[in-house]
Amino acid sequence: MDTRQDELRRDLDATLQARKDLGKEYESELVDSFLARLDARLDARLDSRVERRVAERMEGYGPAAHLRHHRGFGRSKLPLVSLVLGIPLTAIATDGGNGGFSGFMGLVVCWAGIVGVNVAAVLGDRRDERRSKPSRSEWD
Repeated sequence: MDTRQDELRRDLDATLQARKDLGKEYESELVDSFLARLDARLDARLDSRVERRVAERMEGYGPAAHLRHHRGFGRSKLPLVSLVLGIPLTAIATDGGNGGFSGFMGLVVCWAGIVGVNVAAVLGDRRDERRSKPSRSEWD
């Protein structure tokens, strides 16, 4: 038996001995007192188990994981934002004004930049996924 069970057995024995000493008229109070102490012990054990399990589950959800989650969510919007911004950038790039690049060359430079940003985001996501996954040796 472990110490908690020994302690509980001693507490029950003391309650039974007190019943013998005090008589049947105090039996309900003694039982209620024992059950209240037992209930408090069970609550304490349950609270410690819940705290331990929450801590175990929260290991992978610290501040860095929280930021990774939100950063990944923002990256999922990147292609849509790129397309929305690509429309006016295309108009500006192909404008035959006095700016630097114009015409077809401006269009190529504009979309090469948009594609480059999206490719970099995808490669960064893949790198983060590889770092967050445990290696094969960690599972064994």
